[in-house]
Amino acid sequence: MTAPARKILDDLRRARALVIHPKDEEGAALLEQLRRLGCAVSLAWPPPAALPADIDTLFIQLDDAQVMHLLPSIEALEPAVIAIVAYESPTSLKAIADVNAHGVLNKPLHPRGVLTQFALARYRRGYEGRLTSKINRLEETMKGRRTVEKAVRLLVDLNRIDEDAAYKMLRDRATAARVPMASVAESVVSAHEAMSGLGLRIALAEKT
Repeated sequence: MTAPARKILDDLRRARALVIHPKDEEGAALLEQLRRLGCAVSLAWPPPAALPADIDTLFIQLDDAQVMHLLPSIEALEPAVIAIVAYESPTSLKAIADVNAHGVLNKPLHPRGVLTQFALARYRRGYEGRLTSKINRLEETMKGRRTVEKAVRLLVDLNRIDEDAAYKMLRDRATAARVPMASVAESVVSAHEAMSGLGLRIALAEKT
């Protein structure tokens, strides 16, 4: 077995899965197949009021089941979601989109397709998580830059210095305090807004 394939199987074995499916022959077969892979899995039927907080993968039957009340739990936990559907219809397609499914299993369930959809769903969920983290970091960076620009403009206006000097002033303070420059800028902006509300003004003097 190649290292990438082993990595995929190891990820599946670490999964904590919940199967929301009727307690019938298909449900039992799916549960047994997942257990043979080595992951922690349980079956729930009828659908619970909310998802357990410790799951990271959800197999969920959407046909003729009242599961839309679980959307808040799905959005909060953000598990890998594998939808189970018996037929394609506008209603089932909408339900697949509503639960943000990362994979789909068609009924009758066949063991051959479960592993593929399981692995694909977890990969897609992991990719989404990494992409979201990158976006959040980018947004924080852009927010910090906007705050620095605002603080620079304030220092220019209040201290009658040019932008380069104002930027250097913020950078020197950040270096001396060993904090990000955006944190110093946020303090300058917050202090200015607080003092402006009191009819006062702030000036950050150049270090001598």
